[in-house]
Amino acid sequence: MKWDFTRWLPAIATNPNRKTAVSVVGVTALAGLAFGPTAVAAPITTGPHEGAVAAIDRATGRTTRTESGQSTAGSAASDTDTSEAAKPTRDELVPYGTQGAQSRVPLDNAQRSNAKTIVEVAKETGVGERGAVIGVATALQESKLYNLGHLGAYNDHDSQGLFQQRPSSGWGTEDQITDPEYSSTAFFEALKNVRGWRDMPLTTAAQTVQVSAYPFHYAQWEDQAADVVSQLW
Repeated sequence: MKWDFTRWLPAIATNPNRKTAVSVVGVTALAGLAFGPTAVAAPITTGPHEGAVAAIDRATGRTTRTESGQSTAGSAASDTDTSEAAKPTRDELVPYGTQGAQSRVPLDNAQRSNAKTIVEVAKETGVGERGAVIGVATALQESKLYNLGHLGAYNDHDSQGLFQQRPSSGWGTEDQITDPEYSSTAFFEALKNVRGWRDMPLTTAAQTVQVSAYPFHYAQWEDQAADVVSQLW
């Protein structure tokens, strides 16, 4: 099911901690929300599972080196080249073609800013342009690229932020998951823990991380996500 977010998402509340969170009263429940950073959601009564711990450690800087011993900081320095030659090709962005009917929404400045953060974090975490497409498509499905705060009675459990991540499933605190840079880092580090994610259809890779009740809804945003990444890369 695809929900109409356009009527209520412009209601934005500014948070002083270098982020923007959307908080709304009287909205319809969100579809396809994230339950945790591994293929099987952990019970709420347990602590963070292994994938969440790895994502949190990396996002908070507690893990600073890769398995090869190289620092993760600046690992994608060559990706910062914004010249036309550095732009990814369509085959790199959508290597397996899109699946099913595609959806699009117009993007305002807040959405584009959040998309830019996702793209920059994709470079920093080393998931490249394909990972960036998966990240932007996931955020389009989960929040329409708005940094959502708590929606009160209409919230899905404790899901918040661009990726609708849940503190109770080990993604981080409310302040962390509503920080676009943190939430994007956590998403990509969890994606990197998915074996073979680069060879998966977008919706499969996204679903393995998100464990959504609507696993096939990510696919509809692949085309727009590819265009966004191409523009912002």
